[in-house]
Amino acid sequence: MIALVTGASRGIGKVIAMELASLGYDLALVARDGAALAETIAALPDSCANAVALPADLTREESYGEIVEETVARLGGLDVLVNCAGLSQAGPFDEVTPEQWDRIFAVNAKAPFFISKAALPYLKESEKPIVINIASVVGFKGYVNQSAYASSKHALTGFTKVFAKEVQPFGIRVHLISPGGVATEMVRQMRPDINPDELIQPEEIAEIVRFLVTRKGQGTIDQFYIRRYTGLAFD
Repeated sequence: MIALVTGASRGIGKVIAMELASLGYDLALVARDGAALAETIAALPDSCANAVALPADLTREESYGEIVEETVARLGGLDVLVNCAGLSQAGPFDEVTPEQWDRIFAVNAKAPFFISKAALPYLKESEKPIVINIASVVGFKGYVNQSAYASSKHALTGFTKVFAKEVQPFGIRVHLISPGGVATEMVRQMRPDINPDELIQPEEIAEIVRFLVTRKGQGTIDQFYIRRYTGLAFD
C-alpha cells in the first residue's frame, strides 16, 4: 500500500506519516523543508519498506501534478492521499493583505483540490482508495482574528463534501477530520491563550487515520470533529 502525505515534516502530518509507516505503507512525504523531511524519513520505523521525500512549495501550481506523478513513478501507485499541509494567519480582518489571503488559500484549499484531481486516475486503480483531508474546527465555526484561515478551511470543508459525492461511484472513500486545538507550533502561535495541557495531541489525530485505513465493513464515517475535552460538548 502506498500513501502520499502533505505537510509531513512536522506537526500532525509528521505523526500521521509515522502511523502509516507503522502499518507498513510505502510513503511519499511532501513539505517545503527538504531537510526536515529527511529527518522525518530517518525517524520512520523499519516497517516502512520505502519512503521518499518530495520537497515542494504548494503555492506553485505546477507542484500539484508533479507531486503525484513523482509518487507513482517512484513507488508504483497510490492508495491513500492525506492532505495535511496548512498555513495559518492570525490578525484582524481589516489587516489581511491580498498576498496573505492568496498564500493561505493556495496551501489550505487550492493544493488539496488539485492534488486530489491529479491523484484521481491512480486512486481509481487502487483496491482500497482513501482520501483524508485535515481541516479544522474553524471550517464550520468562526473565531476572532482568524478570518483568512477560517475562510480557507471552510473552502476545504466544502470541497471535501462535493468531492466525496463525485468519487463515491468509483469506490473512493473521502474523509474530513476537523480537530480543535492541537499541540502544534501553528496552534501555539494562533492560540497562545489555550492551556498547553488541554491541547489535543497529534497522535490522537493519527489514531483516527489508522482507524480509517484499517477498518473494514459496510459503514463509513464522513467527518470527524474532535474537540478539546475542556471545550463545550456538542457546541
